[in-house]
Amino acid sequence: MLKPYERDVYYYETDKMGIMHHSNYIRIFEETRIHFLSEAGMPFPEIEARGILMPVLSVDCSYLRPLRFGDTLTSSLRITAFNGVKLAVEYTVRNKATGEVCAVGKSSHCFTDNELNPVRTKRNYPEIYHIFADNIDEETDRISK
Repeated sequence: MLKPYERDVYYYETDKMGIMHHSNYIRIFEETRIHFLSEAGMPFPEIEARGILMPVLSVDCSYLRPLRFGDTLTSSLRITAFNGVKLAVEYTVRNKATGEVCAVGKSSHCFTDNELNPVRTKRNYPEIYHIFADNIDEETDRISK
């Protein structure tokens, strides 16, 4: 299991109610994916340098408890499906001090070249393929290969 992503909530991320604005959780999901790739030994800039893009196909977030300025959050992900072309990820964002789950979400992605044509990572980029395939959550069903 890779180390969760962790950081403080910044003042500019809060709204008039003093809580982290809902749009920032989507950014936290992205930061968590970037962190995951670095922890797994394949920093995102390396993937892009190889001409691979990972556009978001969908994203969903459920807000359960607020985070406030100065809170430290932790965010973890699990890969729930991966077939070499498409990827599904689930996220859990917690308040580090209380352990409370503040938000859960999911996103789906595909792998493309710079012209947005689908790329089969298993065949063409096995080192990228294995970063995701080797970290899929074994309790979930894989997308057919």
